[in-house]
Amino acid sequence: MSQTVDFTRLDLKDALDLAILIEDEARERYEEFAEQMEVHHTTDAADFYRFMAQNEARHGEEIAVRRKELFGDAPSRMSRSMLWGVEAPDYDQARAFMTPRRALEVALESEIKAHAYFTAAIPAILDPDVKALFIELQGDEVHHKDLVQAEIDKLPPDSEIDAEDLVDEPVGQ
Repeated sequence: MSQTVDFTRLDLKDALDLAILIEDEARERYEEFAEQMEVHHTTDAADFYRFMAQNEARHGEEIAVRRKELFGDAPSRMSRSMLWGVEAPDYDQARAFMTPRRALEVALESEIKAHAYFTAAIPAILDPDVKALFIELQGDEVHHKDLVQAEIDKLPPDSEIDAEDLVDEPVGQ
């Protein structure tokens, strides 16, 4: 059963648990994308998605350490059913022949999406510690967006020819 997050009732433990789930979902999606890119021999995009998965895992681990220090092994009331694609790239963004630039653009869109999530939640948050955490996470997303944009800026423009236009349609057997 899908639940929604009532930001007005979040305490700091809940907020940290939610942040961990968000990072975990993004890590898993980037790992899935990396596997898809490897299947299609799009190694540059696969390498980038593995890099993003490692970054999401590291950020999730940092939040988990903080949560453990503050709340020990107290059970979580948050679940994956409370979120969908907060920071994870949308499934339909993966393409068989992604360029490194397009892979970075997908990651950039995800960082922008996560920033928007935290920005939209902040006005509803009543707990000052939760509000401070969400402001911190909002700032992290700005930093991540800037890092991805800097990588995009290093790349040459993509070819005018879209590799997807050259892919043969599947045929029945």
